[in-house]
Amino acid sequence: MITSTTSTDRALRPDTVSVAGQPPARAAAPRVDTLNTESAAALRRALAEQPEIRPEVVERARALAADPGYPSAAIIQRVSEQILGSPDLSEDQS
Repeated sequence: MITSTTSTDRALRPDTVSVAGQPPARAAAPRVDTLNTESAAALRRALAEQPEIRPEVVERARALAADPGYPSAAIIQRVSEQILGSPDLSEDQS
């Protein structure tokens, strides 16, 4: 069990543990923080290739909107309970 009085200075660190017959491994040099935006650029390109309007999604939305049983009464009940149970952030909390 780790308690608040446990000293981490006494724990063996992986960089100081030696294997029989070998010197202790040295810790890797600290890495310098860098920013690589290649992934973000690739995501932007992939997003730009997607159609702005997806007809299959629009059709599904129309079908759900026309369904009188959607959303179900159970879903409406759960959502209403969550709304009633959440704090009103417009009220002064001081």
